[in-house]
Amino acid sequence: MNFKRINYIESLINWINEKTNEKQFLIFASILVGISSGIAAVILKLFVFGIRHYLVDGFFLKYDFKYLYLILPVIGIGTTVLIVKYFFKNQLNRGNTVILFAIAKRSSFLPFHQMYSHIITSGLTVGFGGSAGLESPIVSTGSAIGSNFARTYKLTYKERTLLLAAGAAGGIAGAFNAPIAGVLFALEVILVDISISAFIPLLIAAASGALLSKIILHESSLLFFKLKQPFDYNNVPFYILLGLLAGITSLYYVNFFDKIESKFHKIKSGFTKWLVGGISLAFLFALFPSLFGEGYESIKALSEFRTNDLFKDSLLLSFITSKWILLIFIIVTLLLKTFAAAITLGSGGNGGNFAPSLFVGANLGFAFSFFLTLIGFNNIPISNFTIVAMAGILSGVFHAPLTAIFLIAEITGGYELIIPLMIVASISYIIVKRFHPESLDVRRLKDKGTIVSENKDTSILSKIDTKEMIETDFATIHFKATLRDIVETIKHSKRNTFPVVKKNNKLLGIIYLDNIREEMFNPELYDKVTAKEVMRKPSMVIDTNEDIFTIMRKFEESGQWNLPVVENEIYIGFLSKSSILDKYRHELLETI
Repeated sequence: MNFKRINYIESLINWINEKTNEKQFLIFASILVGISSGIAAVILKLFVFGIRHYLVDGFFLKYDFKYLYLILPVIGIGTTVLIVKYFFKNQLNRGNTVILFAIAKRSSFLPFHQMYSHIITSGLTVGFGGSAGLESPIVSTGSAIGSNFARTYKLTYKERTLLLAAGAAGGIAGAFNAPIAGVLFALEVILVDISISAFIPLLIAAASGALLSKIILHESSLLFFKLKQPFDYNNVPFYILLGLLAGITSLYYVNFFDKIESKFHKIKSGFTKWLVGGISLAFLFALFPSLFGEGYESIKALSEFRTNDLFKDSLLLSFITSKWILLIFIIVTLLLKTFAAAITLGSGGNGGNFAPSLFVGANLGFAFSFFLTLIGFNNIPISNFTIVAMAGILSGVFHAPLTAIFLIAEITGGYELIIPLMIVASISYIIVKRFHPESLDVRRLKDKGTIVSENKDTSILSKIDTKEMIETDFATIHFKATLRDIVETIKHSKRNTFPVVKKNNKLLGIIYLDNIREEMFNPELYDKVTAKEVMRKPSMVIDTNEDIFTIMRKFEESGQWNLPVVENEIYIGFLSKSSILDKYRHELLETI
């Protein structure tokens, strides 16, 4: 019966596809993708909530197994590692990097299993206490839903990319019940080039995802705040200082996160990686319990000044005897969150940096405002500073100031704090941009040789894989071959360019047909002249490891339309400038 229903739904979608034009079907598709992404977000949230409610709260805490919960991250990450290894054959890529790579190099195609694999693995990791966020897996899931829907109904690259971004927007909107933030996230983080017409599908997908979240999820499952104090313009200097601190803290976050995760990647043994990570997390949670899980409960506790909830199960509880020590405790907590998130993901867990960024921001805002009250400043709205700082860190870590501003505005139920949000998010973004022009995800792609750019031409060129365009049907000539041998080779070739090589196929030069016409009609030279004497040194040589931009520059500088390609000086074939330009025109037409 279920298969019949699925077939009926597919038939209905196909019928709608036949009866509508391209734009109408794209709108319809964005609704389905947005709803599906919202459902995925709801399922993941409920999955994690169920683990935490029935296992952590319902068993360990109910029966007073006070510190046994510390082994849960070991179980969660270990289970995730096994599932990834045996069910997904180690083919599960994490983070936004894989989405950007798919857009840049794989024509926006994402694996089918990504529609559910991230829900399972991140749910287990975070549900069992892994110190990471669920938003990145939700984005990956939503993007895969959009990509595979477009693949099924044979949509163009442009439409496929748009639905991929729509899935991401629907996922973020569903995770936070924040449709505007979902749209802006897709624009700032996922799409490198966008037209005004693309806004409608993104808006519809985000609204659909947020609607599902609003209907199904309880407010307690979402990150939601009710403002208690209005914005006071007299605090603007403090918000400027907070923006500077947020920028510095964001730099600390991205630098140390990258270093720690890289160190885990260098550990070859998966078992060792998992064991070191699990034990490290257990130690951190014993001292700083608020690092356990996403950390949204701790964020709410800070905004409501319930500081006792942060360290009630900590082994350091007896040392927190004054407000100044509490301040130090919170500062150390926000610094260690970076380590906890990097350890969780580096040791094999699945998750993202969205929630950890918000956690670090909330602790930073609270610590800063709490410090101001301790040194004598009265009427400082601690709750407001706690909330606004989250936008500062999110803006700096993800290079997404608009997403940060409107996400916090939406989860606080209004735009009362829009001015301080703009101040803090903008300053933080400017500081991080000064030292890291690209976000962490884009930087990692560039390290692998993948170019992601906001410039349309650059983005299109970066998609071209020149290795697939190497032409190998050129007849090679040995450098000792006589003119008679050369003429014989020319008779059986349709080309007018002939690479000259040594015995080991090492490229020495090139013979151009136009340059040896006189010698060809002089039979007296047939046995006297060799290929080495009539060949020319190539003006430029392309290495197989060079990127498209270096290759195009060599074509321009040499004035040639065909250049030889080598790998470790060994002749491979030729690249044609005209073939690259044809490919560029084809890719350009797909984006129009």
